Amino acid sequence: MLSGRQRLAAALWPPRVNRAQLVVALLLFALGLGVAFQVRANTTENQLRGAREDDLVRILDEVDSRQQRLDQERQQLQTSLTQLQTSSNQAKEAQAQTKLKEQQLGILAGTVAATGPGVTLTIKDPGGNVQAAMLLNTLEELRAAGAEAVQINNVRVVAGTWFSDANRGTVTVSGTTVSQPYVFTVIGNPQDLDTAMNIPGGVVQSVDRDNGTATVRRSQSLAVTALIPLSTPDYAHTTHP
Repeated sequence: MLSGRQRLAAALWPPRVNRAQLVVALLLFALGLGVAFQVRANTTENQLRGAREDDLVRILDEVDSRQQRLDQERQQLQTSLTQLQTSSNQAKEAQAQTKLKEQQLGILAGTVAATGPGVTLTIKDPGGNVQAAMLLNTLEELRAAGAEAVQINNVRVVAGTWFSDANRGTVTVSGTTVSQPYVFTVIGNPQDLDTAMNIPGGVVQSVDRDNGTATVRRSQSLAVTALIPLSTPDYAHTTHP
């Protein structure tokens, strides 16, 4: 049989909490939290109200100094960002210009392939009368008309290309024997190149007088794929200013 104290403890524990009691507890907690914040704010405000003029001036100076430091840091970060963006753009632009220049020089040197509009000039010489001098004259006329990349059969033509006569119906181009028909693949303005080949007394008429035929076909997309091997100079070296 339980004693009176035991019956009282059993009635109080475990506690029985209903919804109303829980709501009241939450309200009391929120009220206490609000009072605490208000007391803290009042305390800070009271401290400022009770501070001496010198203290208020010092606090204001600290706030101003902190604001100035933040402004300076913001300006420094903005300056750094601008410099990074500018240097990045300059580096990209310089890289793009370098790559473009490398491609242009590669086309002129014949070390890279080239594509673009142009003409295909085909010279057929059944009698073997077209010789090295005629091919050289043809190349000069094409260059004067604005040819930017030229290939004869499977040989790339560059500034140092040379021609010599070989057996009848063949010509040596920079040491490579080329047989007719001689096919010039030329990149440039198709109209200018076509006109230069067909002018009175030009290449087409000259080949015709030698009992050959020369035909010009325009195209908006040609490929010059023959390449000149890139060699390393033995004695010349680059210099830097």
